[in-house]
Amino acid sequence: MTDAACRNTDRSESGSDLQKLADSVKTFDGTSRKSPIASVSEIFKEVADAYGGCVADFGDDAAAIDIGNGDVILFAADGIWGRLIEKSPWWAGFTSVIVNINDIVAMGGRPLAMVDVVSSTDSETFKEIFKGMAEGVKKFGVPVVGGHTHPEGEKSLSVAVIGIAKKEHLIRSDSAKPGDLVIYAIDVDGRTGPNSPYSFESVFSKTPETIRKMYEAPQIIGQKKLATAGKDISNPGVIGTLGMLCETSGVGARIRLADIVIPNDPEITIEKWCLMHPGTGFVFTAAAGKAEECMSVLRAGGMTAAICGEITANKKVIIENGLNSAIVFDFEKDKITGIRK
Repeated sequence: MTDAACRNTDRSESGSDLQKLADSVKTFDGTSRKSPIASVSEIFKEVADAYGGCVADFGDDAAAIDIGNGDVILFAADGIWGRLIEKSPWWAGFTSVIVNINDIVAMGGRPLAMVDVVSSTDSETFKEIFKGMAEGVKKFGVPVVGGHTHPEGEKSLSVAVIGIAKKEHLIRSDSAKPGDLVIYAIDVDGRTGPNSPYSFESVFSKTPETIRKMYEAPQIIGQKKLATAGKDISNPGVIGTLGMLCETSGVGARIRLADIVIPNDPEITIEKWCLMHPGTGFVFTAAAGKAEECMSVLRAGGMTAAICGEITANKKVIIENGLNSAIVFDFEKDKITGIRK
């Protein structure tokens, strides 16, 4: 997929419209639901002695556990929203595979296997969830190797994934530096998700070969050390996810709305896109001298990639259109996860 797949439109906005967009990102459910993370991490500080082998833990897409010989095990888990399970158990199962694999790949890792925890009193729901997961396994080639089922209680689905990477190739989310360029890399060849107006689905219609090539690109980024930081674009959307990266890195960013990667669909406005969760999407930061090569690798994998701004030292995430600007997050007083470098 080339950059021609990305719509190039006039996204100019008045100052009031831009501030309205900034406020909508800041107060969006996909962003605000991250707030409990800091309080959870505080509890586990009481047992900090047990974390000696952890290279990365709370606040990153996956935990990285040092296992020696220059290798780390990557470990992550995601729970699927109950309302999605109610709408489509099959799609919930399929999505649970995608989001977990994204967490490993975003850190430059290779996913190895998954386990699940599924609860439902309805046997048909069980069956559809597992059928959806099986389709995800077929697409990505990463197996579900076990888990646990609860044949009682409310419908729920959580999946954990394990991966591997070289310690020196890790792409972390707390290492962006002022002066780095911000790169968005997204598969824009897709559609608005069938079960949520806030999701963008780009995996289902692709061949396993196409998908696996795309997901190898961040591993190459890590191996070549082309990025200073990176993160899987998740429920907070393109700006909210960048905000999480900036918060943990102790930095800010200025982002040009006109340059953000967006699908070639007139029904997806920039206001809507900023609140959507792309099925395959990452934000990376890179030193100016490595940004072009970083984008070349991502494009060769099949994603659309573009430089959309730069990292700053002032701890504010600002969106601008050339004439107007608005502060989305000011980390001197705001928090998303509350985890700081």
